[in-house]
Amino acid sequence: MNTTLPTARSTVTRHRYRTGAYWLVTAVVVGECAIGGAMDLFRMAPFYPVMIDLGYPSYLATIMGTAKIIAAVVVLAPGLPRLKEWAYAGVAINMVGAAASHVAMHQAPSTLIAPAMFAGLAILSWAWRPPARRL
Repeated sequence: MNTTLPTARSTVTRHRYRTGAYWLVTAVVVGECAIGGAMDLFRMAPFYPVMIDLGYPSYLATIMGTAKIIAAVVVLAPGLPRLKEWAYAGVAINMVGAAASHVAMHQAPSTLIAPAMFAGLAILSWAWRPPARRL
């Protein structure tokens, strides 16, 4: 009995699932960055009012919006492994900072769900990226 073929087939299948999972998670992260960044730039709800309620200055929306859009482009672009590291770090820091801001302002625990989820997805996307997208 030859066990090489099933092992090779299962390796290919595993690779396909991992690649699919990477792109699915990455699409969500990039979508959040692109849409959230645009909403920040245009000072749209829900992000802008929340940012102001947390005590941040209004100009931070322009800075964060620009950074999020740049991160979305860099994460999707082929190559640029060092910039990808910075983009992923920026997304994770942004989300952890958002969660910490809600905690610091004694807001409801439910306000931590979205930033914690997107931070986790950004970390998964970073961890699952293919070797060609690594530093």
